Amino acid sequence: MKPKKILKIILGTVIFLTLPSLLFFGFLYFKYNEDLPQGTEGKQADAVATKMLIALNYEAFVSTEVFEWTYKKRRHYKWEKSKNNCDVYWKQYKVNLDLKDENNHQAYVHSFQVDGDLAEKLIKKALKYYKNDSFWVFAPYRIFNQNTKRELIGNDLLVTYSNGNSYLWQLDDNGMPNSFKMWTSELPIKGLEASWTDWANTETGVYLPTFHKILFFGMEISDIKGTD
Repeated sequence: MKPKKILKIILGTVIFLTLPSLLFFGFLYFKYNEDLPQGTEGKQADAVATKMLIALNYEAFVSTEVFEWTYKKRRHYKWEKSKNNCDVYWKQYKVNLDLKDENNHQAYVHSFQVDGDLAEKLIKKALKYYKNDSFWVFAPYRIFNQNTKRELIGNDLLVTYSNGNSYLWQLDDNGMPNSFKMWTSELPIKGLEASWTDWANTETGVYLPTFHKILFFGMEISDIKGTD
């Protein structure tokens, strides 16, 4: 077979495989992409944020010592909030993250502690997992974190973090979150909506989500516990 014909076959295959994806992305982009709205900071925005925390039983969150959850049946977490450390489990790995002092992180494979490059690799991965997966459980409780900005847009609450990521919370009349729209550096489509409607009440009275939906995709959070 001539090289020119081989090249045509390769190009045809690439186009065949990528064109539908590009068209689909383009459809999603023009349908859902939104500019970041501008709101009003101040007491009214903070009052809506406070109402949201009251609906979620923030006082119970503060007093709860230990949280556990499983993200998409892939990774399990045990966060000892009072000690500010978290065990991250996936496959045959376990990483103990000391969220106060990164020098105390520890990594294990099949219950045996490891060090060196392997430990560094596992710890880096666990930190990335924890950052993402904990946000999908505890994001509502972080709206008054240091260096966050809260703005009121109609009845919705826009929260912007120090990293520049913004989330527009849509609440019901009682202050419970129904969903948020996202403007983040990780997402090419700005303003995508994720549901926050499937809430579980833990033993300590804290409300935590068990499922999120983004477009056609579901994100399950199971094995949720909150204990003293």
